[in-house]
Amino acid sequence: MSPSTSPRFFTEREVALHCSKDSCWVRLGTRVYDVTSFLRMHPGGEALILRRSGKDVRGEIEGPPHRHSENARRWMEQYYIGELDMDSGTEEAQNLRERRKASEQTEENNSEKTAEQKEEDDNDTYNCCSTVDMDKDLVDWRKPLAWQVGHLGEKYDAWVHQPVDRPIRLFGNPLLEAGTKTSWYWVPVVWLPIVLYYSWYCYTTLAKGTTRLELTSDFSIPIHKYLFPLLFLMGWFLWSFIEYCIHRFVFHMKPPAHNYYLITIHFLLHGQHHKSPFDGARLVFPPGLASLVVGSFYLILLSTLPQILGTSVFVGGLCGYVVYDMIHYYLHYGSPKKGSYMYGLKAYHVKHHFEHQKAGFGITSTFWDHPFNTLIPDEKF
Repeated sequence: MSPSTSPRFFTEREVALHCSKDSCWVRLGTRVYDVTSFLRMHPGGEALILRRSGKDVRGEIEGPPHRHSENARRWMEQYYIGELDMDSGTEEAQNLRERRKASEQTEENNSEKTAEQKEEDDNDTYNCCSTVDMDKDLVDWRKPLAWQVGHLGEKYDAWVHQPVDRPIRLFGNPLLEAGTKTSWYWVPVVWLPIVLYYSWYCYTTLAKGTTRLELTSDFSIPIHKYLFPLLFLMGWFLWSFIEYCIHRFVFHMKPPAHNYYLITIHFLLHGQHHKSPFDGARLVFPPGLASLVVGSFYLILLSTLPQILGTSVFVGGLCGYVVYDMIHYYLHYGSPKKGSYMYGLKAYHVKHHFEHQKAGFGITSTFWDHPFNTLIPDEKF
C-alpha cells in the first residue's frame, strides 16, 4: 500500500474470517496484514501462522522464545493492507482504544526524552518498520539492477541485507537475464545422470582388480572395489567444506565501498539472493555457471590423485553439490515437519538471511560452523 493511500479499515470479525491457506490475515495491534503468500516461506512452517490467523501476533513477534529481527519486521510491512476499525463496538477494539490512549499519554509524559532515548524506543516498536517503497529505494526497480548497485558505495552492504519480497531483474537483455534463472529441477536433471554414470564407471573399473595406488616406485597397494563407497563419501565430505568456504569467503565477502566492479560481482554472485531471498528462479545455480566450479573441482582432484581415485572422490562431491542445491531450495520453499532435522535447518538458514548474515554459513548442515566459530546461537521457534 502506497504511503499516500488512505488505509482500509476492517472490523475484528472481518479479520478473524481470514484464517485459511487461501486467505490468511494477522494483526500487529491495530495494523492488519495479509500474509497468505508468506505461509510457505515462514521458517517455522505455515501451521504456526495458521494457528494464529485472524489474531494479534505481537506476542509471537516480540517473543519469547524468538524475538524477530528488524529485517523480519520490515519484511512484514510488505503485507500491510489496512487498520483495525477502532470505532467498532467489540471488546478488542475498546481495549485497543484504551491502550492507544494510554500510549499517547505516556508519549506526552516522555516528551522531554533525548533524541537518543527516542531512537532507542523506536527500535522496539512495530510501526517504525516502514512499508517498502520501491519508488524511493536507493535503486530504480523499474530498470535492471546489475549496473546500478555498484554506485551505492558504502550504502550497499546495508541495502543488500534488507530483504524484499519481489523478483529481481538483473539485465535488460532477455537472453542474458534468462541465463541467470533456473528452475530447481534442472539441477538433478543435468547432474544426476553424470553422478550415476561415473559411479558405475568407477565401481566397475575398481572391480577389475587392476587398480593399485603406487606409494613408491617399488611399493603399491591394491584398491578394492569396496573402497568406492568410502571414496564417494570422502568426496561428499570435501564438498561440504568447499560449500562452507564458498558461502563464507566468496559469497559473503564485503566488497570495498569504492570499488564499483567488486560490488557488482558480489551482487551477481550472492547479493541479489539476500536482497530477494524468495525469488524462486534464483535459488539454485544455473548448470552453465555451476559447470565452471564442477570442472575446476574435477581438474584439481585429477591433478592430486590417480585418475580413478580422483574420479571416485569427484563423483561423491558432485552428488553432495546436487543435494546442497536441492536442500537450499527446500529451505526457502519447503514446509518441514516441526521437530525434524530439516525444520531446524530451515529456521537456521532463515535466521542467516534476516538476522545473522555474518554467521550460519552451513546450508546442508551446521558442521563447519562449529570449528570456525560461525554458529548462530540456538533459539527455539
